Amino acid sequence: MARLREPRDPRVTVATRPLWRIRMARELPRWLLCALSATGLAASVRFAVAPPRALTPRDVASASPAREPAAEGYAALFARRYLTWNAAEPQASSRSLAPFLGSDMEPDAGLELPPAGEQRVEWVEVVQEREPLAGEHVYTLAAQTDTAGLLYLTVGVVRTAAGALALAGYPAFVGAPATQPAQGGPRMREVADAALATVVQRALRNYLAGSAGELAADLTSGARVSLPGLPLSLESVQRLDWTPGGGAVLAVVQAQDARGVQYTLAYEVDVTSVQGRWEVSAVQVDPDA
Repeated sequence: MARLREPRDPRVTVATRPLWRIRMARELPRWLLCALSATGLAASVRFAVAPPRALTPRDVASASPAREPAAEGYAALFARRYLTWNAAEPQASSRSLAPFLGSDMEPDAGLELPPAGEQRVEWVEVVQEREPLAGEHVYTLAAQTDTAGLLYLTVGVVRTAAGALALAGYPAFVGAPATQPAQGGPRMREVADAALATVVQRALRNYLAGSAGELAADLTSGARVSLPGLPLSLESVQRLDWTPGGGAVLAVVQAQDARGVQYTLAYEVDVTSVQGRWEVSAVQVDPDA
């Protein structure tokens, strides 16, 4: 008969833990909940004080890809050749378009000439750009023609894997970019200093006339000014106001060229007071920029 084993004596092990660990384990869930609530409240306050705003045209422009002059020129060259034709010499149009076309496009890019007539392009200018896909640019070009007038054409351009430029497809005739009448700027404070008005008027007269030596007398020592290529005579100063930021005045003037053509022009003139005398440091543009 087998003998039964006697049960072992029960033993109790007592482990000691620091009191701060016990409290942390007990309070940790509550702390986590409080932290999560505080984060949610902070986010709510952030959106209430400064809510997200919709992208403005300025934001879109700043986020647009860098310009590609080569692609712009390629699009402009295609537009010029596409819109220049002579029905009496259809082969000339075909030869001019051939370098742009591939097997995926119709001959002459689908252009079929009428029985008679011709058209020439006087100038082409890129006026708008968008990037529907990465690496693809769609340019809107304004083209002045001698028969159809001012036309707007979109031309898509891509870069191949080898880095060459190529058309992304057929062109399209479109409408002009949205425009509106000129908007007046903010109201500015009129220049009341007679001495300043005299210096600005004299400087603009010499600037428009291309008189570098006479102009130098009213310039600061470090001024850099590039004279206009069309000599003009200053007829009158219509308005002279301080610009909003100060340090410059905006002069609206009337001027006339040697042919008798009259212009209304606006010039921003940077001015500074040197030992009690007004001097000019820049006129409208920075020639070094």
